Amino acid sequence: MSIHPLIPGKEAALIDSMHRFGAAIKGAPGLISVQTLQDEAQNVLVGLAIWESAEAMQASIHLARAAVENDPFNEWEAEDAVSATG
Repeated sequence: MSIHPLIPGKEAALIDSMHRFGAAIKGAPGLISVQTLQDEAQNVLVGLAIWESAEAMQASIHLARAAVENDPFNEWEAEDAVSATG
């Protein structure tokens, strides 16, 4: 799970990035689901990927990271995203 505090007006660009992140791992072994959620009241986007195991995530997450590695997150996020795994 990643929580992305938004700069107002940058929602569409960050949502597109998050969708590309998810598309890069679609069909990966052990991936159960990947979602992009928006909390308008808190002005954040939440990325949620559910995996069968930590090992499955570790085997494929590099594909998703590579899909967005050149995205200008500093132009879209009010502060760094907070990520948690578990």
